[in-house]
Amino acid sequence: MSKPFDLLVAGEINPDLILSGDVQPEFGQVEKLIDRADMTIGSSSVIMACGSARLGLQVAFSGLCGDDVFGRFMMDAMQQRAVDTSSVIVRKDAATGISVILNRRSDRAILTFPGLIPELRAEQISDALLQQARHLHIASYFLQTQLQTGIVDLFKRAHQFGMTISLDTNWDPSGKWQDFYELLKLVDVFLPNENEALALTRTSSAEDALAVLSQSCAVVAIKQGADGALACQNGEIARTQALHMDIVDTVGAGDTFDSGFLYGYLQQWPLQKMVQAAAISGSLSTRAAGGTQSQPTLEEVMQYVDG
Repeated sequence: MSKPFDLLVAGEINPDLILSGDVQPEFGQVEKLIDRADMTIGSSSVIMACGSARLGLQVAFSGLCGDDVFGRFMMDAMQQRAVDTSSVIVRKDAATGISVILNRRSDRAILTFPGLIPELRAEQISDALLQQARHLHIASYFLQTQLQTGIVDLFKRAHQFGMTISLDTNWDPSGKWQDFYELLKLVDVFLPNENEALALTRTSSAEDALAVLSQSCAVVAIKQGADGALACQNGEIARTQALHMDIVDTVGAGDTFDSGFLYGYLQQWPLQKMVQAAAISGSLSTRAAGGTQSQPTLEEVMQYVDG
């Protein structure tokens, strides 16, 4: 029986306020003028959901946001990009999180007010919702601290309803990377970047990290930025290069990589085609500022995919 959604993303909701130019603050009540200010879609989970919808998947989102200007901005943005937000819980008693990005072109600093980012709980993702989707994706695992306590039960419920599961942890701010391998055994697709994979496995190369992670998860794809990606599926290894781009902004490129990979996974593509489509998706997303402005369509991606 077909399901209404290909993908359910459960995660954090927050915009990014990107300030560009001479953004080095000076205290003592000094006021400085900067070149540009942009409010863009933030959060790994939402950027990934938007990228998946852009590729043509039917996407639902489950999360929390406040009944405030930041929450309304994010809800409107998701709806405009064909992400179903009917399962988002809007709370009047709490504030939507936000990240302020101080962008100096060659470097950036990020100030984040968490707000509701850590507050989503596994029990708020109902069985009825899980039964409506083919696949469950979780991102920002280490920021979603309330979700961690019930995530094993959530994954078991998802599998009971025939769902497959993907996970992109993002960085662990504590640096501990604890209690993770048992959880990974419940994951069908693991999507770390190279730094995360090395930190998690305590190895010194992407190849060694892939070998370790593949012992616990059937499909692993390690994102390597401008160097492309490395992946393994049930012992098969695949590599691909990124596209050479005039890069404007790399924000959200890894999340858009995830969208491309999972599109191929849900279509049961061969591993090489999956990882190539993922790297192309991530590369094309760097053409404009913000995580979603230049996310590609499937037609754009397929222009560069072999076979």
